[in-house]
Amino acid sequence: MPTLITSTWLLSPPLWEALWLTLKLAGVTTLLLGVLGLPLARWLNATRTRFAPVIEALVTLPIVLPPTVIGFYLLVAFSPQHPPGSWWVALTGGPLSFTFTGLVIASVIYSLPFAVQPFQAALRAIPEELIDASRASGATAWRTFWRVHLPLARRGIGAGLTLGFAHTLGEFGVVLMIGGSIPGETRVASIALYDEVQKLNYASAHAFAGVLLVISFVLLVVVAILQRRSRV
Repeated sequence: MPTLITSTWLLSPPLWEALWLTLKLAGVTTLLLGVLGLPLARWLNATRTRFAPVIEALVTLPIVLPPTVIGFYLLVAFSPQHPPGSWWVALTGGPLSFTFTGLVIASVIYSLPFAVQPFQAALRAIPEELIDASRASGATAWRTFWRVHLPLARRGIGAGLTLGFAHTLGEFGVVLMIGGSIPGETRVASIALYDEVQKLNYASAHAFAGVLLVISFVLLVVVAILQRRSRV
């Protein structure tokens, strides 16, 4: 462990830059997963539409689909020749692919099921009697969501957000296809580690991999603790 700590401080500035960019990407992605994933999880739990299984399958697809396949289709969609990439160019004047914004969108899509599924499980675990009591007292659906759903499902929601953050840290295939390896813009930790190995800089790669291993392990411990407490 002392060797790992010493090596960590000796990381080159480009690796520190890649680590910071990855944490920034994971933070923004996690925020969007909470904003988009929670309403989606609540809707999937409550809806009775016949298309719900199809929508749920689309949300879950990134779990089983190879990341490079997702990355390829997103790269095509983000290109200036196809919408929504062409819409983005018309709106901003610049392409969506090979940008940090493109990485964020791709990361949200790729990590969505890892957040939505824990959200769904946490929301399903809330006793219906408490929700009915809130509605009977005159509370609106929105007020019930904020006063009943969120407080009672907070640990499961926290687990989903942490898992989404951890999953974003480990992205490789999707970010490689969408962002490439532009320093300071799209060169995230997994790409930087791959580049170090390609250069045969094994000492640097070992130290960097150790940092990512420790961060990922700590995040998974947090997820396990939250999931255990949510079952109590």
